[in-house]
Amino acid sequence: MDEDQEQATRRLKLKLSLEDLSEMKGYGTELVTVIIPPDRQISDARQLLQNEHGQAANIKSKSTKKNVQGAIESAISALSKYRDAGANGVALFTGAIIVGNNKTRHVTVVVDDLPQPLLSFRYRCDSVFELTQLQDMLIDKKSYGLFVIDRAEAAYGIASGKRIHVQEYLVSNIMGKHRQGGQSAQRFERLIEEAAHNFYKRATEHASSYWLPELQNIQAIIIGGPGATKDYVVKNDYFHHEIAKKIAKTTFDVGYSNESGVRELVGNAGGLMGEIELEAERDKVNEFLEELVKQSPKATYGELMIKQALNQGAVSKLLISEGMRKVLFQLHCNSCSNDWEASLGRTSALPECPSCNAEGDNIKEISSKSLIDEYSMLAAKGRAEVHFISLDSEEGTQLMAGFGGLAAVLRYPIM
Repeated sequence: MDEDQEQATRRLKLKLSLEDLSEMKGYGTELVTVIIPPDRQISDARQLLQNEHGQAANIKSKSTKKNVQGAIESAISALSKYRDAGANGVALFTGAIIVGNNKTRHVTVVVDDLPQPLLSFRYRCDSVFELTQLQDMLIDKKSYGLFVIDRAEAAYGIASGKRIHVQEYLVSNIMGKHRQGGQSAQRFERLIEEAAHNFYKRATEHASSYWLPELQNIQAIIIGGPGATKDYVVKNDYFHHEIAKKIAKTTFDVGYSNESGVRELVGNAGGLMGEIELEAERDKVNEFLEELVKQSPKATYGELMIKQALNQGAVSKLLISEGMRKVLFQLHCNSCSNDWEASLGRTSALPECPSCNAEGDNIKEISSKSLIDEYSMLAAKGRAEVHFISLDSEEGTQLMAGFGGLAAVLRYPIM
């Protein structure tokens, strides 16, 4: 994978890890978080944990003491595999999480392939994990302001990376152009134009107030609408003077001035908005769909078929939905010594043994790896391109719902 693909993979893996970690809850202070930035020694963190292990002996509750000491022991064991914190640091999360019916399961999650360096050391015991530093890494600084308007309605928002957020939808309630009562046509027309002016002012002021705090990160303001109103509000200086400096010279025709219009604006301005990759995503999914219906398709989908194709080096482009949440667990049964693999959610209870039906504490997790990690690694070996497809388009939703979130365009047909 090239550098951009590697960074995209890191960001998505971090996003999925954070989704899992944010759902995990423990009792009392039984969940341990250790954040080690690149300038901190692993040996220092291990020494602190050993001291904390001794302090935990003073905890009065036997179950809490057992779980806290167990979490610290797991953290020390996990850190023993590292000589240093690497270029961007290491984040470790461990403890007994609640899985329902008054049951708990011990988990240890290490995040060591981060998109940015960790900034400060952190050790914490709580009922939830400390995730702030990692969450900050997912904030996409580059963004575009979006604004659509006509005489009847307006909407505005912001686009960042692949995400489109519509902040507000406004309605003008301007009366149509017709005579009413005994008023003269000229006076009635003046009232309509005054109402239109007030609506344009209200809509642009609301949008400007929304964008101004983030103006340093906004690359451009994109204006659209179904008629001439969009050009009128730009030419007549309705926007805040600082916002006006970032308005793109080209305005775009769209069919509506509501949330649908904002999303259509992104599609129409795709060439201008280089960071908005939705159109490229649609093209990749459509390439797969078009290939799939051919008599000898160079395309496949599903975990087993794609894994087979990756192992053969047959995959040209691997499409992975950002909705993919499966984790491959290697499991061991203490009752019958059976080892097997299962796909589960990170916070799901471990399944019973398929050999002897043992469950609960008899089932131990040996290792785990997300499907994204597994298939990205296989793709790298086979020199396949990896593309992550969001759920923000119809094609992205179809990839997840219709094909299980995994699809591949092949170099040649396979049986």
